[in-house]
Amino acid sequence: MHFRMDWRSITFDWNRARAFLVTAEEGSLSAAARALGMAQPTLGRQVSALEDELGVALFERTGRGLELTPTGIELVDHVRAMGAAATRISLAASGQSQEIAGRVCITASEIYSAYLLPAVVAELRQNAPGLEIEINATNAVTDLRRREADIAIRNTAPKDPALTAKRIAEDTGWFYASEAYLARRGTPQGLEDFAGHDFVAMDSAEQMIGALANFDIPLTREMLAIRADNHLVHWELARQGVAIGIGPDFLGRSTPGMVRLLPGHGPIRYPVWLVAHREVKSSRRIRLVWDRIERHLRARLRPKPEE
Repeated sequence: MHFRMDWRSITFDWNRARAFLVTAEEGSLSAAARALGMAQPTLGRQVSALEDELGVALFERTGRGLELTPTGIELVDHVRAMGAAATRISLAASGQSQEIAGRVCITASEIYSAYLLPAVVAELRQNAPGLEIEINATNAVTDLRRREADIAIRNTAPKDPALTAKRIAEDTGWFYASEAYLARRGTPQGLEDFAGHDFVAMDSAEQMIGALANFDIPLTREMLAIRADNHLVHWELARQGVAIGIGPDFLGRSTPGMVRLLPGHGPIRYPVWLVAHREVKSSRRIRLVWDRIERHLRARLRPKPEE
């Protein structure tokens, strides 16, 4: 059954319609309030007032947040079209470009956050100064369904059907050591030469031993006397010649004084995915940031291999 209404009988308030549209695109009142720069209670009153004005329920309040009703799903396309028309009228009258503004939170690993995302943010600040960019640098998996972030850069594909994902590149990594370390301890010529060298462990020594055993890399507990959970600290320990570390090749190639060991072996390969909640992905500012991240990562990392 399709949504039908006699629009002539309604005094339409565009502010309320915009509140509904942004809430539908953002998926929650809190995210929509941040996007519009208003208090959440004020936004909630505008959405409720539109429901009262139209005499329909636009959202269902669930434990996971807000979900559009069938009427809301049908109405949101009409309101989006109205918003686009209003924008075109405004642009034609003012001759100005449409501004993209609001908060966007990106979550990525510590290495990606420190060495890949700053260039993205620098470009966005020039082209879309109205954006507020937040970077959540963590190696843990952030819950996008709960809106802990808007966009995630991950090395595994998401299984949640509520998320949209795109495999955009392939990253590679291997063992690196500083020139100072190699001058002091010698350069390994084969995997068997790793014996007697010091390595920086990630997580626990046992986990790293087990993970690298899959690549026929023989490490022992005694070789992993140094441990750093933070990947930036891990890389800095290797860069300063304390021990051999593991790092992505894009970072190793660009770091003066770092040497990739055993060039005939490896590398360890892992995919790079961009992930967002399906509803959030429909936001113009999220799409803009997504596109900029994708372009920068494709330029810095290996192209995605053909399936």
